[in-house]
Amino acid sequence: MSESSIHRWHEGELHLLDHCDLTDTTIVAADSWLVTDGSTLALDLHRQRFLDAAGARIDDLDRFWNASIAAIPRTGDWFPRVEVQLRGGAALAVFRLRTAPALSRSVRLASHHGADPRTSPRTKGPDTAALLRIRTEAKAAGADEAVIISPDGFVVEGAYSAILWWRGDALCAPSLDLDRVHSVTARSVIALANAFGIEVFYESIVPAELENSEIWALSALHGIRIVTGWVDGPATAELPGRLATWRSRLDRLRRPLP
Repeated sequence: MSESSIHRWHEGELHLLDHCDLTDTTIVAADSWLVTDGSTLALDLHRQRFLDAAGARIDDLDRFWNASIAAIPRTGDWFPRVEVQLRGGAALAVFRLRTAPALSRSVRLASHHGADPRTSPRTKGPDTAALLRIRTEAKAAGADEAVIISPDGFVVEGAYSAILWWRGDALCAPSLDLDRVHSVTARSVIALANAFGIEVFYESIVPAELENSEIWALSALHGIRIVTGWVDGPATAELPGRLATWRSRLDRLRRPLP
């Protein structure tokens, strides 16, 4: 396989495709995760989220998943992606093998002030193009990531990340009433917090109420990143050593691919 390749699941096998073979398609489910030298974080959670989103559109989705995992090299840094697409009413399962881009430990945010671009806010995949658009707008404003704000002004999630923050020694997350994708990385961090006896609170909060708070953006690619700025938003803070400690804790949860 090349370092960036696309494969369609057909008759029980992955078949290499040209990029042009995937025109006029609609993504109904997608998932991706970082693989470093054959290990990854919470693969079972990614699998379940993908299967739940895809539903029964592909008869042998389990076999497709297993074949995709087997196709990932066990050396190097990779960011594979699985998708279920619709093309002309027919469902397609697609595996993308991609080298991982450069990783970072920090990120700048910008609030998205327009209408919520998501049509399926609890499903990963259908809103890929819309989320890319608002992140591109955030980059033009000097940020790295866009933050979706609810109609009531509350922080919901990033275009490509979950948002968590700290109040003293307590970890906080957006209210469970706010529609968003169930982030595998955020779930892993919250599980760690519970294991260490750290209080976890869920809040409906506007950006201004995060003034001088330590804010994290979490994703399957970058893991935990510290927010170092919020364009036209709250000033941020960082407790020395906390980010490194939690990135190390999260890294220790990585397991070899099956």
